[in-house]
Amino acid sequence: MNRLQKSYFLQKDVVSLAKDLLGKYIFTSIDGQLSGGIISETEAYVAEIDKASHAFNHRKTRRNEMMYHEGGVIYMYLCYGMHHMLNIVTNDEDIADAILIRGIIPTHGEELILRRTGKPRIKPDITSGPGKVSKALGLTVADNGLSLDSDKIWIEDRGMNVTDDQILVTPRIGVDYAGEDAQLPYRFVLKID
Repeated sequence: MNRLQKSYFLQKDVVSLAKDLLGKYIFTSIDGQLSGGIISETEAYVAEIDKASHAFNHRKTRRNEMMYHEGGVIYMYLCYGMHHMLNIVTNDEDIADAILIRGIIPTHGEELILRRTGKPRIKPDITSGPGKVSKALGLTVADNGLSLDSDKIWIEDRGMNVTDDQILVTPRIGVDYAGEDAQLPYRFVLKID
């Protein structure tokens, strides 16, 4: 097991980090039950200069205050009052960079993931979408602020080599309110053959 260390999440370039997370494994252990999979889709949010970021223009609220913590914790928020969104906080304290985990490929705890999602079988779309990821991993806003070196959630590098030609780069999804920043190429998707 090769867990990503805190120093990994303190890197300064959140866009490169969002791309680098593709192919890493994310796990949760809840009540002794392991679930997880390969990170297959991410989106980067660049602190205060990104109009799509919750921290744009140094905005700090009770909801987004976790974004201002030192990298290596999770920022969970509720979208549309029902979808729990899993974000990885990166960079130094007071620099509110974050990466939204938009998709995983289940590899561990498939039966548990099926129970959590209410699906009869594992299909490609079971964990495609950030709300689905959190549901599959058993995470909610109650987990906001958990450290990625905890026994509940962590990320591992298991040596999957992801090359540039295996990555689709696009604008982010659902951030039209961000004007020109909505078109930034900050979404990364692992191409699956």
